[in-house]
Amino acid sequence: MAKSIYILGIESSCDDTAAAVIKDTEILTNIIASQKVHEEYGGVVPELASRAHQQHIVPVVDKAIKDAGITKEELSAVAVTSGPGLLGSLMVGSSFAKAFALGLDIPLITVNHLQAHIYAHFIKEANIQEQVPSFPFLTLLVSGGNSQLVLMKDHFEMEIIGKTIDDAAGEAFDKCAKVMGMPYPGGPLIDKLAKDGNPEAFQFSKPRIADLDYSFSGLKTSFLYFLRDQIKENPNFIEENKKDLCASLQRTIVEILMDKLIKAVNRTGVKHVAIAGGVSANSALQRALQDAHKKYGWQIYIPKLGYSLDNAAMVAVTGYYKYLKQDFATQDFVPYAKVTV
Repeated sequence: MAKSIYILGIESSCDDTAAAVIKDTEILTNIIASQKVHEEYGGVVPELASRAHQQHIVPVVDKAIKDAGITKEELSAVAVTSGPGLLGSLMVGSSFAKAFALGLDIPLITVNHLQAHIYAHFIKEANIQEQVPSFPFLTLLVSGGNSQLVLMKDHFEMEIIGKTIDDAAGEAFDKCAKVMGMPYPGGPLIDKLAKDGNPEAFQFSKPRIADLDYSFSGLKTSFLYFLRDQIKENPNFIEENKKDLCASLQRTIVEILMDKLIKAVNRTGVKHVAIAGGVSANSALQRALQDAHKKYGWQIYIPKLGYSLDNAAMVAVTGYYKYLKQDFATQDFVPYAKVTV
């Protein structure tokens, strides 16, 4: 019987300090320490984020290992997010992972944060039978910093067939929410308010971008100008129409995302379709994917909420597949702020 592989995953790309332990692909623990300090600033403050990571990383990793019921000496490897993300935050996680792996004399594995979001679909939970994507499959990867269409041909054999040329979908949600005076992060709050709003109440312009690429900067601008004009007529316009504004904005963003995804499926012929990243938690996007499943016969994959947002379980499971390939990093690897899948 083959010996089980235990991977410690560490995620610190933005404002969540996370650690997880997996046994092969089965999740044992997934610990996350969030940072509330950024809410009053309307967005993540990089310097504050990196300082908070320094405070959280030791207790978070310690709890992940203890709750997994193993000792650190049983770990097979350490997997850590190396980018993209906030450089100061990434350096905290990377420095800890390097020292931890060196001290235990076990392999060190670097993980691309965006790939990890896709690999969240390969996380298994004890006594739960869930279908993992079959290759090839398409992934709509949507988050605060990225909007991409990725064709997964095999493990770590992927092709970006569409991407945002400016802002990401998650950024559009958060910045439009900020314009309406809503706290950060605004995306989940828009989703909540939209449930009681009329998605057809207002019409916002959609970009005309060639091929499979995305753009959300024009939508943000048109939303801002629309509110500016309405407020001139009625200073209370936002408060009186907030639910309808949220529902209409959400409908527009989801339609932009789905139009390209449908086009990508038609072009590639691949009908196994997944969504990933923080925006994949959006209820309207999930409904749109479920509608496409019924209408077009797609096989769809929607991650659980805990695995769609930034977490270390997705880093650990990506590390597991890299471990099988013996794809290890050296101690001199350098974190990076920007890169694609």
